[in-house]
Amino acid sequence: MKGDEDKVLKLNKAFYGLKQAPTIRYSRIHGYFLKNEFVKCIHKYVIYIKIKKSGDILILYLYVDGLIFIGNNPKMFEDVKQAMIKEFEMMNISLMTYYLGIKIMQGEDTIFVNQEKFAKEILKKFKMEDCAKVNTLVECIVKMSKNDEG
Repeated sequence: MKGDEDKVLKLNKAFYGLKQAPTIRYSRIHGYFLKNEFVKCIHKYVIYIKIKKSGDILILYLYVDGLIFIGNNPKMFEDVKQAMIKEFEMMNISLMTYYLGIKIMQGEDTIFVNQEKFAKEILKKFKMEDCAKVNTLVECIVKMSKNDEG
């Protein structure tokens, strides 16, 4: 403002976009996870795991300024989600639809993934949108299941 050119302001909170903001955000989230009984993965510092005695598991993957939740109990996920919304004033927490070029469609008991958009971008990049299509033999509608031996 005019007349205040010689004043300095102290930031009490890191703003999105500042150089130190990611470090401050990570430190705060890291502390929150540890306080709430999550264990940090020793192989990947952005993965946190919480395993309950009941066998319920929740894995959190911190990616840039977002979180990816993976687990086997929707109630556990919902509890953590609501706590994080309250603690970090988060918004836009919903089912994942795209991740690193992979489209993800989630149903009640199914997850379907495809890379159609990515493949089209590659074809466009190399000016091959009009190339001849070739059928590839694959087994359709394969239902994957857990390999208990592997």
